[in-house]
Amino acid sequence: MANEVQTGGTPDLSNARVGRSSVLRTCPLPFDRERHRRRLGFDRFARIFVIAGGLLVIFCILAILFVIAAKAWPLFQDATVTPVPATAVNLSEPVLAVGSDEHRQIAYVVNAKGVACYALSGPGGPGSSLGTAQPIADSGKLLPLNGARVVAALPISGKTLPLVLSDGRLALPELKFIVTFPEGADGPRRVEPRLSCEPPLAIHGAGPGNPIRAAALHIEDGDLVACLAIGGGKVVVLHRQEEHESTGLGLGGLGAEEGEEDTQTTVALKTDEPLTALALSESSRYLFAGTEAGRVLAYDLEKNVPAGDHVIAHGPITRLAALIGGRTLVAGDARGGVHTLQMARRERNEHDIAEPPSRLEVMHAFDAHDGPVAAIAASLRNKTFATSDAQGNVFLHYGTTARTLLRTRAEVGTLSALALTPKSDGLLAAGTDARLAAWDMNNDHPEATLGSLFGKVWYESYAEPKFIWQSTSATQDFEPKFSLTPLIVGTLKGTFYALIFAVPLGLLGALYASQFMHPRLRQWVKPTVEIMAALPSVVLGFLAGLWLAPVVEGIAPGVFSMILVLPMTIFLSLLAWERVPSKWRHRLVPHGYEVFLLCPVVLAGVALAIFGGGYLNSWFFGGDYRTWMNKHEMTYDQRNSLVVGIAMGVAVIPIIFTIAEDSLSNVPKHLTAGALALGSTPWQAAIRVVLPTASPGIFSAIMIGFGRAVGETMIVLMATGNTALMDWNIFTGFRALSANIATELPEAAVNSTHYRILFLSALLLFGLTFVVNTAAEVVRLRLRKRYALL
Repeated sequence: MANEVQTGGTPDLSNARVGRSSVLRTCPLPFDRERHRRRLGFDRFARIFVIAGGLLVIFCILAILFVIAAKAWPLFQDATVTPVPATAVNLSEPVLAVGSDEHRQIAYVVNAKGVACYALSGPGGPGSSLGTAQPIADSGKLLPLNGARVVAALPISGKTLPLVLSDGRLALPELKFIVTFPEGADGPRRVEPRLSCEPPLAIHGAGPGNPIRAAALHIEDGDLVACLAIGGGKVVVLHRQEEHESTGLGLGGLGAEEGEEDTQTTVALKTDEPLTALALSESSRYLFAGTEAGRVLAYDLEKNVPAGDHVIAHGPITRLAALIGGRTLVAGDARGGVHTLQMARRERNEHDIAEPPSRLEVMHAFDAHDGPVAAIAASLRNKTFATSDAQGNVFLHYGTTARTLLRTRAEVGTLSALALTPKSDGLLAAGTDARLAAWDMNNDHPEATLGSLFGKVWYESYAEPKFIWQSTSATQDFEPKFSLTPLIVGTLKGTFYALIFAVPLGLLGALYASQFMHPRLRQWVKPTVEIMAALPSVVLGFLAGLWLAPVVEGIAPGVFSMILVLPMTIFLSLLAWERVPSKWRHRLVPHGYEVFLLCPVVLAGVALAIFGGGYLNSWFFGGDYRTWMNKHEMTYDQRNSLVVGIAMGVAVIPIIFTIAEDSLSNVPKHLTAGALALGSTPWQAAIRVVLPTASPGIFSAIMIGFGRAVGETMIVLMATGNTALMDWNIFTGFRALSANIATELPEAAVNSTHYRILFLSALLLFGLTFVVNTAAEVVRLRLRKRYALL
């Protein structure tokens, strides 16, 4: 009985365990080998797919980087020249001038007897004469020079090749190059020179006993202005103006064609020094004269008054030439010095009633020659020019960047003539040994240097060196300004103001949502904020430019008063809320739903700030803050950095909020519980425990938001004035790198300097984001290592 009771009352558990284990051993779980094999195959495929996808992403990024770098690399390649076989011109006279047609098939040579043309390439073969060195021809007939000889030739202007004769006359022959395709459009090109000339013009005061010592000529819109030095500091100014209605009478009577009027006036420069060289500025307003004492004089032909002078050498000025556009003057002297000058405009201030006068200033000094400068040749395409000395040393310069691009040597005896081809793709030089030296020239991007892209440059018509971006203009003689520094500053400026707006709101919102908001409410708030990240930036830019900018302009004083009014409103509301009994506070607003109490307070603070801003505008700014700012030399643009900061901040907040909230929510709960158990308040636990622990993720959120703001295009394109400025004024606009690329790349000529600099801008953006993300990852790993033990 006892055994029965014992057996029935207390079962033998040990035997039960033994029995259960024996059952497990004798009844193993079924193993499906085919299913296991398929699972391993899927795992292996997924691993390979993920690795291949990652490698493909890296390859695509590197490919994009390579393409961008390949497009930008030619900017930094040096100019090169390649000699071509010399052409024998078989002239017994020294060469005075040389040039070619734009296709580089025909070269013209000017000597004391006249003009001759030679084949550089084409059907006639190199060096075959197309016309002998005969006197100037008019309609195929020889023009009697009455024993005179050509003593000087000016650079060709349009189709006019001015020649100065030894008897004091000025000849203005026209040299045309007729292009034909005898074998059809797909056949070889044939270029034929056509030379015609009217009778030479007699110059008042000049003659066999008083020859013309220097000359300059400028043609613009059919109006011709020629200046000729005749000794004693006197310059004869010849003005030929086309008449729209022909009267058939030439007022000057000096060979003027019907419909043209010639006038000659004499200008006396205030100098006792013999004049050695002349040049004319744009629109023929300023006459520049070089003297034997190394001075350059400027004379205002429009006002008929001297405009200044500058000593640039201790020897005679041997050559003067104006670069394309006529604003920059190149001067060469007897000691080999090469300088550029301009009529610099002084900045106008509030005390100037009239436009301040310009002054002659030296802009740049270039590499000097070992001997006197014998020739200067200016490009017809850009600010490139070449200089040479009599020994045959040829230097190629670029006026804007003050760089000497290359040096070469011409084996033509004593060099006396130099020219750049019309397309600036070749060089021609001639001298005393009856040979014509030629070079193929590769100088595609002389404007681009590290100094011109990132430093201050002294541009034409500016009083001092500046950072300027201005890539296009309405005129062909425009000097492009490619300083990337204003674009970099604009990019950082927009990013800075966007992060000032987005980081506090995004981080504090994430901290509240993760630590204090009720979970049920958080389930609605977080997806809503994440959906905001999907808003198209073009929509935000459209709203910011057309709606937000005018609104902010009308309430700008109220917007800035929010900085003080909102904290004070919230603080006073908190004091009032604390006086409400505790039981009523929990009934009115349950824990985790305090945001519904705060929203009306914030709206009331915003309304109070806007309402009070009107009074601030009346009390402190006389009712119009913009007029007050203008009086104090400040600027307010409707589309400014403040508007961009708000609009771009709205685009960045969802990114910062989402990543930061995930980091804060993933902090282990035992850390918060431990802090609360030790007596910390929830706020203290969030600030001193949760926030430092989640700092790696928070830092990543800020850096990703920074990258989003740096690369933003449409918002900064539509909500700013898109003007390249160099200030950090929140009331002015800016131009960012990304917006500049989007605006100008469709209009840039393929493979031009402008086109490649835009690719360089993209490379800078790529590098900036890469550096920032790399630095952010390094900091994140250090923070993660520091708080890993928690």
